[in-house]
This record gives sequence, C-alpha cells and structure tokens, in this order.
Amino acid sequence: MEGETQKFNFYSMFRDGFRNMTLGKTLWILVIIKLIIMFLILRPFFFPNFLGSKFDDSEDKADYVRQQLIERTESESEDKRN
Repeated sequence: MEGETQKFNFYSMFRDGFRNMTLGKTLWILVIIKLIIMFLILRPFFFPNFLGSKFDDSEDKADYVRQQLIERTESESEDKRN
C-alpha cells in the first residue's frame, strides 16, 4: 500500500539514539555520578535532620515549625513598619 504511513515510534527513536551515542554516553555517566554524589553523599551533611534530632513526635515538630513561622512573620511585619 503506497498511501500507508509508518507510525512514529518514540521508543525506537530514543533506543537508536542512545545506542549510536559516543560522547553522549560519557556525559550521561558523568551526570549520573554527579547526581549520586549530590544526593547520597552531600545531602546528609548540608541538610541534617534537625527536627528529628530535637523532637520525638510529630506534634512537637509541628508546634515548633508553627511557632517559628509565626515569629518570623511578626518580625518581618515589624521591620516593614519601621
């Protein structure tokens, strides 16, 4: 049939593209290594579990966060008045 067109297949396009990649594979490996370093190694050092270490249950954590938000909002509104 001459009038029949082939349906575009995204999967085969990406599969063939990644299969024929040379420099891109190296760059993807570097990106994956960088993400692993950022999330698995650096995250615990820069974002420690502050609330988990200070409070035992979720109610105390919620009260602390609520109090901090109220205090910051009050101090910001006082700064705007002055």
